[in-house]
Amino acid sequence: MASAPERGSSAPPATAAELGLMQGSPPDPSRLVTVAGWQEGPWNRWAFQHVSELVPCAVVPRGPGHVFPLLSEPEELGSTPLDGVRCADTLDDFLLESYTDGFLVLRGGTILYERYENGMGPASRHVLMSVSKSLCGVLAGGFVESGALDPDATVATYVPELWDSAYGDATISQLLDMTVSLEFNEDYADPDSEVQAQDRVAGWRPRRLEDPETSYDFLRSLRRKDEHGRAFQYCSATTDVLAWVLERVTGRRYPEVLADQLWSRIGAEHDAFVTVDRAGFAFANGGVCASLRDLARLGHLMLRGGSAEAHRVCSPQWAERVRTGSDPGLMAGSDFARAYPEGSYRCQWWNTGGEASAFYAVGIFGQFIWVDPGADVVIVKLSSLPKALDPVVTRDHHRAFRSVAAALA
Repeated sequence: MASAPERGSSAPPATAAELGLMQGSPPDPSRLVTVAGWQEGPWNRWAFQHVSELVPCAVVPRGPGHVFPLLSEPEELGSTPLDGVRCADTLDDFLLESYTDGFLVLRGGTILYERYENGMGPASRHVLMSVSKSLCGVLAGGFVESGALDPDATVATYVPELWDSAYGDATISQLLDMTVSLEFNEDYADPDSEVQAQDRVAGWRPRRLEDPETSYDFLRSLRRKDEHGRAFQYCSATTDVLAWVLERVTGRRYPEVLADQLWSRIGAEHDAFVTVDRAGFAFANGGVCASLRDLARLGHLMLRGGSAEAHRVCSPQWAERVRTGSDPGLMAGSDFARAYPEGSYRCQWWNTGGEASAFYAVGIFGQFIWVDPGADVVIVKLSSLPKALDPVVTRDHHRAFRSVAAALA
């Protein structure tokens, strides 16, 4: 099988065509992409743009509204020098070395730079991984602002089935800010971790006989660790509980809520998708698939305080809540706190801290919406990195984004 080169090599990443994975032509059995390995490189180079062929999906319609127009005034940003990026000196080199599928820079609603690789195009829907969490956080904001969702109420108030789980006495605010304490291993490489079990139940990996039947059952099985609200604990299951709460508040399935209350309101150009398990439960924490430009529209609306013209993602108050972040002390001792001492996590978004600081949505394997209020810039990157997490690669992405924003400020 062809394999993707190591980052930092002079050879470009392997493309879907080079791997024999072109849509419409059966792949060689030795190169077959299956649920067992689709998330890892090199198979993810094809799979991240074809998730609906591997995992059941529900459509998230864009609705009948007008598309939010994005102007185009291309600038030569490819030669932008990057400060402190280990793998590349310029933006063009960085995009090549970091397994980019799509990259877009937006300022004031105008596309300054747009690039597609690896067979991706403007209409391609790419899996967002945990960028999906940030969509759920924005969606929840609308129900908090309308009064339908009380941020101080417990989860069991809305989902009584969870009363004796880790989440029963956690508040909605603690879900939003990831301060629920539970026994949960988020190690993506550990086959015995809870996060891999969650993947299996969601249909993202081959099931085991002992796995819970549905995601609802899986979430009910999780147990509390310590007191809630005292420290940040990143946990994918927490976002899915938030999605379950939204289902109960509305009486509708999550894909419908996401479509009606968010996707149809941002002026999206394309329908989105979200993966679902055998019970139809949406994988809200990581399963949304969307186009590059539609993510840029979402980021632009967040930068503009939640709305622009007739299009809206949330109220100005909720956008400000995301932008200002929360208590940095909750992040004490984490890798994120070492990189951003004033940084925090709020409403399912990361905040770098400081005056006019950048905030962002991020997913494993290199998915980003980077929003920089100081530079009035939104940067979106969709990727298919060979490994889920690499702190050095993540740091390179942040530094690259800051370099581009600084060049445009």
